[in-house]
Amino acid sequence: MATIRLCRYHLHMNADPLELQKFGELAHRWWDPTSEFRPLHEINPLRLEWINARAPLAGKKVVDVGCGGGILAESMAKKGANVTGIDLSEKPLKVADLHSLESGVQVRYELIAAEALAAREPGQYDVVTCMEMLEHVPDPASIVTACATLVKPGGHVFFSTINRNPKSYLYAVIGAEYILKLLPRGTHDYAKFLTPAELGRFIREAGLDLDSLKGMGYNPITQTYSLNQDTSVNYLVACTRPA
Repeated sequence: MATIRLCRYHLHMNADPLELQKFGELAHRWWDPTSEFRPLHEINPLRLEWINARAPLAGKKVVDVGCGGGILAESMAKKGANVTGIDLSEKPLKVADLHSLESGVQVRYELIAAEALAAREPGQYDVVTCMEMLEHVPDPASIVTACATLVKPGGHVFFSTINRNPKSYLYAVIGAEYILKLLPRGTHDYAKFLTPAELGRFIREAGLDLDSLKGMGYNPITQTYSLNQDTSVNYLVACTRPA
C-alpha cells in the first residue's frame, strides 16, 4: 500500500505557481497513455532501463524528485527499489498515490521541496532521479544541489531535460506542441531550457561527477523514441557523488 505525506514546509518555493497549476489541472489524465502524458509513457521504458543499467535498482533506496503522477517512481519500485516520490503539485501526487494503491506497487509520496527534503535527509539515498523537471523551475541549480545533497557518497544522480538552441525550439516547442501535438501548447518555456554546458556547471558546482551524457530522439514516421548520441534537443545525464 502506498503512503502519501503532505509536508507544506519547505525552505523556499523553487517552483512556478503557474507550472504547478498547469500540471495539477491535467493530473487526472496522468496515467492515460493516450492523453497529454503519452510521451512520458513512451519514453519511460527507455529512461528506466538507462538508469537501471548504471545503478541496478533492486534493493536501492531511491528518491524521484518532481515525480508528478508517479510513472517513473512506480516503474523503479517494480524493479525492486524502495522509492520515495516528491513533488510540489498536490493533485498529481494524489493521482500517483491512488494509482499506487490500485496497482499494488508500493511508493511513498510526499509534498515537499527537494531543498527541504535534502535538509531533512542528507546523504540518505542510493539513487536520485530528476527527470523532465529542471526546465520547469525558476532555479534549476538549486535543484541540482539538493539532489547532490540527497545522494549517498558513491551514489548515483540522474537528470533529463531539454537543450536550448534553435533546433530544440523547433522540435520541442513548435513540433511537439503545435504540429505533432504530442504535448499541450504551453508545456514548455524555451527560456528555461538548459544547455548541457549549463547543467554541467551546476553539476560540478554541486560536487558531483558527470559520468555520461545521452540524447533522446523521436521519429515522427515510426512514432517511436530512442536513445542516441544527439543531445541537441532532449538529453539525459548520469552523475555520481564521489565516495
